Amino acid sequence: MATVTVDVPERGWLERLESTRAVIALILLMWVPLNVYVMFGRSFGDFADYLLVPAVPATALLYFLTLRAFRESRIALIGATLVFFWLFMAVSAPFLPLVDPNEPIAPFTPPLTEARDHFFLLGADFKGRDMLSRAIWGCQRVLVWGVTATLVAYVIGTMFGLLAGYLAGWWDEVISFIANVFLSFPVMVLFIVILNYLGASGFNIVIAVTFASAPAIMRIVRGLTLDIKTRDYVFAAQTRGEAPLWIMLVELLPNVRGPLIVDACLRLGYTTVAITTLTFLGLGLQPPDPDWGLMIRESAKTALLWKFSYMLLVPALSVSSLILGFNLLADGLREISLKD
Repeated sequence: MATVTVDVPERGWLERLESTRAVIALILLMWVPLNVYVMFGRSFGDFADYLLVPAVPATALLYFLTLRAFRESRIALIGATLVFFWLFMAVSAPFLPLVDPNEPIAPFTPPLTEARDHFFLLGADFKGRDMLSRAIWGCQRVLVWGVTATLVAYVIGTMFGLLAGYLAGWWDEVISFIANVFLSFPVMVLFIVILNYLGASGFNIVIAVTFASAPAIMRIVRGLTLDIKTRDYVFAAQTRGEAPLWIMLVELLPNVRGPLIVDACLRLGYTTVAITTLTFLGLGLQPPDPDWGLMIRESAKTALLWKFSYMLLVPALSVSSLILGFNLLADGLREISLKD
C-alpha cells in the first residue's frame, strides 16, 4: 500500500514570534531586567545599565506584536501606544542622552530655555534639576512597583477566588468573610494604615496594594468560578478523577482569564494613582531617585505661581497619560472580546 506524505509548511518567523511561548519569553526578557534594575540596580554598580540591554529590543518587538493583535480596535491601539511609550522610556532611560536627574544645574529655568550650556526642553525645577530627565527616569519606579503590586494582588486574589468558588462550603464562607472585612475599609485608609505601620518603601507598597486589591479580585474570580464550574468539561474532569487543584488551574483558570485581563488593565490605572498619591503624602516611594508623585509633591507650592506651573504639569501629565493608556487598553480589550 502506497503511503501518502503530507508536507506541513514551516511556520514563518512572524508566526513563531506570535506563539504563546515566544510572547511570554519576550515579556520576561523585558520585565525581569527592568525589575532587577529598579529594585537592586545599586548592587551592580557601573554594570547596572547593561541589565537593560536585552529589554530594549524585547519591548520594541512586544509593541509590534501588540499592534498586530489589537489592530481590530483603534482604542486598544492608542492605549497600547501610550503604555508602551512609557515602557520603552523605562527600559531605555540609561541609554538616552539625558543628564543626571538629581544633578542641580540652573534652578527655575523655564521650558525651551538654555542655561549653563544645557538646553531645558521641559524646564528645570526649584533645585535646578532637568524636568525631562526626571520625568523619564521617574516612570521606572511607577511602572515597576505598580505592575508588581498588581501582579501579586492578582496571584493571591485569583488563588483564593478559585478556592472559594470551586470548593464552596466552609472554604467559601471563611474566605468571603475575610475579604468582606478588608473591603469594608476605604482603600486609601487601608493604604495609610498599612504603610504607617510597616514604613514607606516599594516592597511595603506591594503589601498594601495586595491587602487592598486582592479581596475585590477574589470576589470577581469567585463569581466567574461559580458559573464555570457547572460546565460539562469540568464534570468530565471530575469523572476522570482529576485532583481539585488540577481542575482549578487547568480547566477553570484559563476560562476566566478574559475578564481578568480587562480588569487588570483598569486596576493598573488605579494602582498608579494610589502609588502617586501615597508618594505625594510622603508614604510612598522615597527620594532621592526621581518619581512622579515625589515631583508633584516637591513642586506643589512653587507651582502656585503660573510661570512655574510647568513643574507640576510635567509629572501630572505623565501620570495621566499612563493611566489613560491603561484605561483605553481595557476598553479596547473589552471591545475586541465583544466582537468575538
